Amino acid sequence: MPTLPSHWHLRTLRLELPQACISRRRPLVMGIVNVTPDSFSDGGRHDSVDAAVAHGLQLTADGADILDVGGESTRPYSTPVSADEELRRVAEVVRRLAEESSLPISIDTSKAVVARRAIELGAEIINDVTGLEGDPEMLDVARATGAGICAMHMRGTPQTMQDDPRYDNVVAEIHAYLAARRDALLAAGIPLEKICLDPGIGFGKTHAHNRELMAQAARFLDLGTPILVGHSRKGFIGKAIEQALGRPATRDELDAATARMAGDLAAAGVQIVRVHAVTQVRAAFVQSATIGT
Repeated sequence: MPTLPSHWHLRTLRLELPQACISRRRPLVMGIVNVTPDSFSDGGRHDSVDAAVAHGLQLTADGADILDVGGESTRPYSTPVSADEELRRVAEVVRRLAEESSLPISIDTSKAVVARRAIELGAEIINDVTGLEGDPEMLDVARATGAGICAMHMRGTPQTMQDDPRYDNVVAEIHAYLAARRDALLAAGIPLEKICLDPGIGFGKTHAHNRELMAQAARFLDLGTPILVGHSRKGFIGKAIEQALGRPATRDELDAATARMAGDLAAAGVQIVRVHAVTQVRAAFVQSATIGT
């Protein structure tokens, strides 16, 4: 197994990272705070400031390590929103969570102006589904603020990514993309210790591609950065449950399957998982560690 990074350096903080296969310490859990009316999973549930803040504080109490606040849905075929609208949704949520929660705040955005304002309000991480390629000013914001960076792989845009995605070798091609983005970020002046990489489960991949990426998650550990996987409630999980049961999956069933897969990712050495149901995932880590001892 490759040597895994021991820390992820954020804007003002330094997160200690697990080396799951060696010490069986659990991965860090990034809890999802969607402040959107149209997220694929929980759109509209937390789209007021008070509801979103309350949800973030509940995730904190549940044992999350990071809170990821997003104000624009990136589900397939979603409608983009303006920077002004995105800021209207997230700014006060970021400010209050930075004050009221003890956890580092991540801003899930591909817009530089949104990232900059969120960091001014206390965010520590920029989580960009475009790998910091969608907005030419994002690199400048990352450099100037010193924020932690999570760069994700996505083929196309949310409006096009599920239009017949094809790969000759999905794991090898995404590994090569992430290595290239890492090198581009380094060349742009972003220190390695600030970079996290994400293979982008569900972003321009078929269900079969997603299953292959999950099965071979350990392949990405040699990139020299923390690896984040965001598989929570994704369509390939729901499809597998539907095929097994002959009916659509319930949210509880999606969360249970997400938690089991998070345990598998922990065993593979993945260091960060991004999920909706923090309590279930934390319990799965305890169970997988107990089974493995």
